[in-house]
Amino acid sequence: MKNMIKLSIIPVLALLLMTGTSFAQERGNNEDRVSPNATVSQTIGTTVITVTYGRPGIKNRTYFAEGSTLAPVGEVWRTGANESTTITFSDDVNFGGEEVEAGTYTLFTIPNGDEWTVILNSNLKREDGTPAWGAYGYDEANDVVRVPADIVNNEAPMMEYFMIYFDALSKDNSGYNPRNLVHLNLHWGTTNVAVAISEPED
Repeated sequence: MKNMIKLSIIPVLALLLMTGTSFAQERGNNEDRVSPNATVSQTIGTTVITVTYGRPGIKNRTYFAEGSTLAPVGEVWRTGANESTTITFSDDVNFGGEEVEAGTYTLFTIPNGDEWTVILNSNLKREDGTPAWGAYGYDEANDVVRVPADIVNNEAPMMEYFMIYFDALSKDNSGYNPRNLVHLNLHWGTTNVAVAISEPED
């Protein structure tokens, strides 16, 4: 079994306040959607990271399981709802150990036990020019990077609606945060997956 990332148990709302995270309506009228949309941003150094995504609810359905209609194990998941989840970097970053250029990407994942795969893909539009929807039309040939991400061992509280947020808890004993390292957290139900993002190495 892979080693789990160990983070302190801190209420999600406290994390959001500490990191300056904000949510906002975007990509249409949320009143017309079963799954509301949200945007979360984080600044590391001079780099702004912005994620826009839909927040599906569990609603007594299975998820991250074999044969699940929401997020089957071993299959590419939209990592949210509605339009494809997007992540924007204002500057180059190190994403899960891989160098990624500034720009906007669609974000997908492959749930798989204790270690997931997190994918950044370059395709942002459908053939008709509208924003990409979910994982429909996903093409592995457009992948920019694929990185492993562990399930966080932090006794994650139950999250009925999928939530993406950042934390900046990876510091050494002196309190120094190397290269402004943060974790991008993907939290649904009691499953919390994290991938590290930082400024590029010199």
